[in-house]
Amino acid sequence: MPEIIDCNSQTDNSSLDLTILLPAYNEENAIESLIAEIRNAMAEWSGNWEILVVDDCSSDNTAAKASLSGVRLVKRVENGGSGASRKTGIRESQGKLIAMLDADGSYDPSSLPELLSYFPDYDQVNGARTSEQGTIKFLRVPIKWSIRKLAEIVSGKKIPDLNTGLKIFKRDLMRNYVWAIPDGFSCVTSMTLAFMCNGHSVKYIPVNYRKRIGKSKFHPIHDTLQYFLTVLRIITYFRPLRILAPLAFSLGTIGVLRASYHIFSSPDFGITDSDVILIVAGLMILIAGMLADLIVKQRQS
Repeated sequence: MPEIIDCNSQTDNSSLDLTILLPAYNEENAIESLIAEIRNAMAEWSGNWEILVVDDCSSDNTAAKASLSGVRLVKRVENGGSGASRKTGIRESQGKLIAMLDADGSYDPSSLPELLSYFPDYDQVNGARTSEQGTIKFLRVPIKWSIRKLAEIVSGKKIPDLNTGLKIFKRDLMRNYVWAIPDGFSCVTSMTLAFMCNGHSVKYIPVNYRKRIGKSKFHPIHDTLQYFLTVLRIITYFRPLRILAPLAFSLGTIGVLRASYHIFSSPDFGITDSDVILIVAGLMILIAGMLADLIVKQRQS
């Protein structure tokens, strides 16, 4: 369990409308200015809100600076990653809505009031970045595009920015899907797809994206692989037939075509073992997909 240090007792936590969640790891150069920006952006908002910083065992002065800024601070007892910090923050948040943005200053807090204006009509509102400020753009851009298109095909929805870190959602709904959120960078992708695949309303608003303060923790090969696997995992969790049905159809079709070719080209030999294996594999995968889909539908009902 994380150690909890409450540094803000001026708000009536029993009636909070919003928690602004900042997962942080070694962000001492950005955390104070970002908190000041958030307070300035939210000054005219009519609801009751708090800022919650979740420190993921930073080795610098992130926690100390957050504490001195007068926000509520949760310190994790061991480093778990971006997703682990967000899951801790979701569990500890006291607002009916949760707004998340990265603690590195890359997202402009001035967008928060506009995103909040779409509640309660929507269940989740995301900031769609209008530019890519990350490192290794030549690698990140095409990979992100490919994975985003896969997610759009499966979810049946237009997704301008699949892995945006600026999002606001209804706390109680998200708590239903905390189990599906991984600990790494692909956590925000899981949050988006979990809502879309389960029929919750999701909206995107264009937002500015700034160059981050400090050094990036993104690992191109490892995190990209995890990003792709996360999309497949979420699809399997909530819409298994979108993956398994095409795979089953492909294997079965190849098996039937091969068997037909062998029958007509080599009547004496007929169907080969590999033809039978492909057809049976396709049928087994289809049956497994239908059973998985039935389980998902029962769980959602």
